[in-house]
Amino acid sequence: MKVGFIGLGIMGKPMARNLLKAGHELVVYDILEEPIRELAADGAEAATSAKGVASRSQVTITMVPDGPEVEAAVLGSSGALEGAAAGSVIVDMSSISPLVAQKVGKACAEKGVEFLDAPVSGGEPKAVDGTLAIMAGGRQDVFDRVLPLFEVLGSSAVLTGSVGAGNFTKLANQIIVAVNIAAMGEALVLATKAGLDPDIVLNAIKGGLAGSTVLNAKAPMVISRNFKPGFRIRLHQKDLRNALSAAEAMKVSLPFTSLAQQVLVSLMNNDRGDLDHSAIATFIEDMAHMEIKRPS
Repeated sequence: MKVGFIGLGIMGKPMARNLLKAGHELVVYDILEEPIRELAADGAEAATSAKGVASRSQVTITMVPDGPEVEAAVLGSSGALEGAAAGSVIVDMSSISPLVAQKVGKACAEKGVEFLDAPVSGGEPKAVDGTLAIMAGGRQDVFDRVLPLFEVLGSSAVLTGSVGAGNFTKLANQIIVAVNIAAMGEALVLATKAGLDPDIVLNAIKGGLAGSTVLNAKAPMVISRNFKPGFRIRLHQKDLRNALSAAEAMKVSLPFTSLAQQVLVSLMNNDRGDLDHSAIATFIEDMAHMEIKRPS
């Protein structure tokens, strides 16, 4: 398949590489030149605009930080929609407001271009090894058409409803992850303050009801003080902001999401916005004047 890829950041670059490895022809673009050169060295075809990508692709994927960037990449001047032919597909795999996804989908439909919103979960490690969880919104026939690409990029791909449903599902995912990490931080601070080894506590509880993928992935990072970003705090804060905005529009109360979002804002104000979201635990540590660590 001739595939376009717009957005070669921490997630997009390894995703694009996996499509190349799977044998797809790839046309790429990013606002930065360096990742374009890297992908071109791997065998991709470089474009000078999002429009240039879409004009040469059957399916164009966008993977950018937030809604405004998606609108610029798809709907803006020299955007993908200007270059996309009727009957081609644009797939936005960014995590954005569902309302923005629906706006972009409507604009695509008016030009006869198919659209899916298909955000992902798993962060950089799963982007690298091609095991992302993909949550899509759109029509079944369009999803089926793009499914071979999703099978390269992820270990699961689920059509969750019409356009916008993918991002509603992703927001639900992000709420659970953020509140889970915050709870993990509280639990391990308490255990460490009590003089326990957090590694032993982790091993004791991970096989029970408290066990989760979040716990298994993030607790070892906190214990080893490794906050290299697989998914940045500032991006998680953006997702919770989008969740709260959507919830307000629908008159839904999300009290724990609101609290988690305020924690993330505080961490950003303390220059931790580019740390991995496992560093949510450091907010709890600061309040307790206690670092989660192995006994010396």
